[in-house]
Amino acid sequence: MGGIRLMIKILNTQSRDFDTLFEQILLRGKQDIEGVTHKASQILQEVANHKQSAILEQVRLFDEWNPKTINDLFITPQECQKAYQALDKDQAKALHIAYERIYSFHQKQKQQTWLDIEDNGSILGQRWSPIERVGLYIPGGKAAYPSSLLMNAIPAIVAGSQSIVVCTPTPKNQTNHLLLAALHICGIKEIYKVGGASAIGLMAYGIENIKKVDFISGPGNIFVATAKKIVFGEVGIDMIAGPSEIAIIADDKANVEYLAYDLLSQAEHDEMASSFLFTTSCEKAKQVAQTIDKILPTLPKERIASQSINNRGAIIVCDTLDEAIHLSNQLAPEHLEILTERPFEVMPKIKHAGAIFLGENTPEPIGDYLAGPNHTLPTGGSARFFSPLGVENFMKRSSIISFSKQAIQSLGKDCSLLAHLENLDAHKQAVLARLDTKQ
Repeated sequence: MGGIRLMIKILNTQSRDFDTLFEQILLRGKQDIEGVTHKASQILQEVANHKQSAILEQVRLFDEWNPKTINDLFITPQECQKAYQALDKDQAKALHIAYERIYSFHQKQKQQTWLDIEDNGSILGQRWSPIERVGLYIPGGKAAYPSSLLMNAIPAIVAGSQSIVVCTPTPKNQTNHLLLAALHICGIKEIYKVGGASAIGLMAYGIENIKKVDFISGPGNIFVATAKKIVFGEVGIDMIAGPSEIAIIADDKANVEYLAYDLLSQAEHDEMASSFLFTTSCEKAKQVAQTIDKILPTLPKERIASQSINNRGAIIVCDTLDEAIHLSNQLAPEHLEILTERPFEVMPKIKHAGAIFLGENTPEPIGDYLAGPNHTLPTGGSARFFSPLGVENFMKRSSIISFSKQAIQSLGKDCSLLAHLENLDAHKQAVLARLDTKQ
């Protein structure tokens, strides 16, 4: 390496300290929630107790502008329409393509009500219905993300939610015209210039003329994630998402430039983002590390990407492709790219990943914007038990049960016995009262 220190560290599975170092990587999902829980709780309590006045004061404090009344926080549909009309042709086309592809994909997810009639005449089933009022949190601090709006709003639209509320921070009262245009495309009418834990409180508790929501989704910083965790139970939430991350499994034939750019595509999101490459080639590892160092100074977000790559990135040299797959499964990454000669042969071996990108022509950003599947994904290893945001998040199930006379007669005795065994006599008698031969 010529004594030159590379920004991204290279680890080898054969190194004596590899297990210890990799264990630290696996712990990346342990956010410092304890450090912000007290502050987030205070903000939420203020909103719960003082409603409008608390929200206005928090906007003045955190977003550095001075709304006088709650009406000052409202973004009108007319503002959104004006922003949409001001788009140039290419911008409008890109947003519509993204909307249509995301909508088409999510439409295939919609669950249907079903009924099953048994021979004894009983009817069992499941009824799916939309969550009526949902709240979407869309980041707007370091950057504004119209793509996040599309990815969170479209599943709710497909699900049939009647009322969609959007909260987004507007530092110094500056709105993003692309986000406003995306709001117009989605047909969302209720939008508030509120961010952070304050926005979660507004949506979870409601204030004055703003009704509370039933479910909150959307990404955000540590305060947003912590606030969502605190209000869970008062409302439903999608997941507790941390900083963005990518892992790549690559063989010795993978394109070095592709690998470097794909790792950096997540690093430029946030200083806390994570980027990992599993490769079977020592030479490839060095080439990718050197290419990253060449690319970094050319990026507008060089400072953010450099911190991320230096502190939260790693290239891991593995003995075999199977070892790389095993380590990736332990990592359970948010985004997983497979850049090997036969990626579809690797895919069945992947147990845990939020989204899987197959082949060298499928960079992770294609999934961020317009491939179709949702880009709101589990992070920090939670892909072991969480799934991507989808239409089902904005729907709920009700069980359907209808017993016929024949069904209660044939199954009632067994049911009453189970109730008796649990010492629940009223349960038992409620069933026996309906039987022809009472016991």
